[in-house]
Amino acid sequence: MTHWEDIVGAQTAGMSRPIKVSYAKGGFGATLTLLTTGAFAPMVQSEVPKIRERVNAVYGYNAISRIHVTQTAPTGFSEGRVAFSMPKQDHRLVITEDAAEEAKSMSEGAQDDGLRRALEKFASTFLSRQSTQTKEDK
Repeated sequence: MTHWEDIVGAQTAGMSRPIKVSYAKGGFGATLTLLTTGAFAPMVQSEVPKIRERVNAVYGYNAISRIHVTQTAPTGFSEGRVAFSMPKQDHRLVITEDAAEEAKSMSEGAQDDGLRRALEKFASTFLSRQSTQTKEDK
């Protein structure tokens, strides 16, 4: 849920924010609670099936079975203010030179130029992301 905009899209992310995922005792599936303003609540409610489908696609299984939409004032609660326009984060991945070289050698067997470029791009992104995650784990 940390990449909410990537999951549901910019328009829906601008109207809502996930605040809680709760699991029932012995129940199947979880409940996702979304926070929105009163004006956006009907639009968010109409998007609930699409939101559930996209969130479950991220999880890889039907983790979320219900979505509860709750409303607040546009500026949030009296003490803790909730801003719905999140700052844009840079999620671009820097492809390392080592990853690019290894990806190129991995894709050399493909005879089609388009396929070779696609495999090279995929492999370089995968290898760079893998090395970034390894560094973060240390």
